[in-house]
Amino acid sequence: MSDTPNKRTDQHGPGTYEVRIAGHLGQRWAERFGVPSLAHDDDGTTVIRRVFADQAALHGLLQTVRDLGLPLVSVTRIGIEQQT
Repeated sequence: MSDTPNKRTDQHGPGTYEVRIAGHLGQRWAERFGVPSLAHDDDGTTVIRRVFADQAALHGLLQTVRDLGLPLVSVTRIGIEQQT
């Protein structure tokens, strides 16, 4: 095992995340979260899917969710973006 980070598995680099918030938010909130649209699941959650450049960008969105008083359900990394 190597101590050198692998770009394909680097957890601090760019990645696609799915952030779930309790309740169905209106589409007017999409711009605030930096996405073209929000998805609504049958379980009553709003899903924000977005590529984040790094962990700091992800934390920025999570801070916005907190500041708005929205109930966070989950945060899941669903993809790793390739750096060129």
